[in-house]
Amino acid sequence: MSKTIMSKPTTNNIMIKGVTTIAILAALTGCQTLPSTEIKKPNNIVVDSNPLTAAMPAIDRQGPIAYVEEQGGGSAKVSTLYSIRHDGSDRQRIDQINGYIYAPAWSADGQQLAYSKQAPREHPKIYIYDKSNKTRNLVVNAEGSNMSASFSPDGQYLLYSSTVAGNADIYKKRLSDGDTRQLTTLPSTEVQPSYAPDAQSFVYVSDKVRAGSPRLYRYYFATQTAVPITTAGYAASPQLSMDGRHLAYLNGRKAAVMTLATGHVLNLADTGLDEPARLSPSGTYAVYPAYAPDVDGSQRSHVVIHSLFWSSKLYHQRSQDGGVIRSPVWGR
Repeated sequence: MSKTIMSKPTTNNIMIKGVTTIAILAALTGCQTLPSTEIKKPNNIVVDSNPLTAAMPAIDRQGPIAYVEEQGGGSAKVSTLYSIRHDGSDRQRIDQINGYIYAPAWSADGQQLAYSKQAPREHPKIYIYDKSNKTRNLVVNAEGSNMSASFSPDGQYLLYSSTVAGNADIYKKRLSDGDTRQLTTLPSTEVQPSYAPDAQSFVYVSDKVRAGSPRLYRYYFATQTAVPITTAGYAASPQLSMDGRHLAYLNGRKAAVMTLATGHVLNLADTGLDEPARLSPSGTYAVYPAYAPDVDGSQRSHVVIHSLFWSSKLYHQRSQDGGVIRSPVWGR
């Protein structure tokens, strides 16, 4: 592994499937109705009577769900990062910006949240929010697009993608002293890393076989080599479960979960937002954003909790402010 050279200004316009790397990470596209039959309750009420949420393991019930809510568009875009409980209660604002917030990711202990933030005419920077003291610290401010952070299981390192060297590549940063190393050096686009729970490898996205056609790969630290993960066509935004047995990702336009041992894929929904699924701490539920009918019949952006064992069981938490919900991720 070679040390990062933080010197070359770069552009954010790296293309995959006709959109920029930033758009891949943030999934900034259209909307589509998702049928649902779940119980609707006000967001400030704990709904333990809901069959889906009431049956959750304690590790899921205790873990917060972070998500981004977007209001407006263009130069008037405002993005707010929130956390809520599984039942929609205890909503807390973590950060807000006139611009974009991308790809929040919890540390394994649930005490820290990494995310990218981009103000108008600035490049995306990576911050870490500390839940215990409610502080936000800037940790990656290299020239270029700095996106998709992922904590190591022990919380000492951060993987992320950056265009600081020209292409989008994956970097590893030691948080204690800032030591940063570049892990991928291909002329293609390498983005969206996600640590394995044993810290021996990570999964990520690359279009090295064909430009504009992203696929999933697994990189092993010991050998500094990557092997492909078999998927059917376009695949992006991977996340490994805490036990390492399942992989949540974007399968075409569907939020999906793969059982790695068998290759079996469970397609959860075509969200219409190009948003991936993200797994609960127990690995028995997935969360993703989608448009769905509200109580008055209108379409509204929701956080959807989906059981992986009973595919018909869904539970929605609607946007409180009427914005577009993106990038929900479940901590512990």
